[in-house]
Amino acid sequence: MRDGVIYVAVGGDYVDLAVQSAESVKRWNPGLAVDLVTDVAQRPEVFDAVHVAPSSHPRVYLECLGAARFERVLYLDADTLALAPFGDLFDIADRFPLALAHDVRRRSALVKEGGGPYAFPQMNSGVMLYRQGARMQAFFDAWKARYDALGLLRDQVSLKQLLWEGELPFYVLPPEFNLRRTTLLDAWEPLDADPVILHSHRLLQHLRGQGAQVTTLDEIRVLERAALAEEWANELDLPEFRPLGFRDG
Repeated sequence: MRDGVIYVAVGGDYVDLAVQSAESVKRWNPGLAVDLVTDVAQRPEVFDAVHVAPSSHPRVYLECLGAARFERVLYLDADTLALAPFGDLFDIADRFPLALAHDVRRRSALVKEGGGPYAFPQMNSGVMLYRQGARMQAFFDAWKARYDALGLLRDQVSLKQLLWEGELPFYVLPPEFNLRRTTLLDAWEPLDADPVILHSHRLLQHLRGQGAQVTTLDEIRVLERAALAEEWANELDLPEFRPLGFRDG
């Protein structure tokens, strides 16, 4: 099969999130195949195929990417929602073997890890489009080996190193295909962009004991606006130095 989406979800709570995400993909992209790799025995109806996770590796998805049954593959984390049709997104894979978006919080020490220039940041691995083949399989194998060797929890450090050191061509997706901050939408003008894939940790907050389950873009926008105001208040404790829109009154 040429095109398809895969999720790798370990544990029932993450499978539930993957179901929610897959339903949004199917809603906007009818006919697009969607597969799940999991350790849970159930077979949610929204998925076209369910595969058994090959191991209990902490980043088992690194073992699953090259085993997808599609030629052009879109990997999505469970904490994503489709907001629009994918359109010609998969055509990117004909030109580039890998496509993914920049990570956010690029001022943080965590996201700076991995060496290389600041202008070459870590890439976010929660939304990845790739084309199957020997070259990508070798890259995935090297990524897992580097991750295991580093012994770090964050797999994007090893991903950054391989992309910087290697020769694999890749494309940087625009933010609307991996929307990590819904507050960006407040600044976008009508002709700027249409959000296509939302990727928000707010969808995980009920699993982290941080509140009720969130399921919609509108809920996330309210929560992120409040969180943004709080973060700026903590970063810049003098009201006159806060960004426009966060000053009192």
